[in-house]
Amino acid sequence: MTTKQVDYCIELAHTLNFSRAAENMFVSQPTFSYQIKLLEDEIGFAVFERSGKGATLTPAGAQFVAALAGLREDLKRAIEQGQNFSAKYTDSISISLMVFQAVYFLPEAMRLFGETHPEVQITPIFQYENGVETFLRNEVDILFALKEQTRHIPGIAVHELFESRIYLIADKNDPLAAKNRIREEDLYGRTL
Repeated sequence: MTTKQVDYCIELAHTLNFSRAAENMFVSQPTFSYQIKLLEDEIGFAVFERSGKGATLTPAGAQFVAALAGLREDLKRAIEQGQNFSAKYTDSISISLMVFQAVYFLPEAMRLFGETHPEVQITPIFQYENGVETFLRNEVDILFALKEQTRHIPGIAVHELFESRIYLIADKNDPLAAKNRIREEDLYGRTL
């Protein structure tokens, strides 16, 4: 499967019309149709149902095109990063951090690092869950994590950056609002 076939497939899923999709991709309709057929032959299932009115996605085709669109965006991003890297950088690091950490710390940290190391590209990888697994699979170079998440991992260096407190924000009429300190037991049986 070629990137051109991927682009054709995504465009046809968008227009659901062979002639319009071919026109949008600047190829003849027979060439366009042939490339779609080659793609379907290669993957072994029909992505589109053809009719006199155009095309519709098969159920398998809808899932396939959604996955293709994600892959195409990843490929586009990878190409852009490669072009940027080759033009400006001599090295790169990737860092994994939780989204909530990124909001507060990432912009300033990247600015300071960029001032002293302008030749290094930083690629942040935002996690919505624990990023330890991506770090252990060597998918990232640096991991920002809670101390408890890294406590039992052998062979790594952990540097404490700061201490943090978690605050409970409650309605002023909630019984918890009157307490100075909340214990775990105070939250039992409550929905948050």
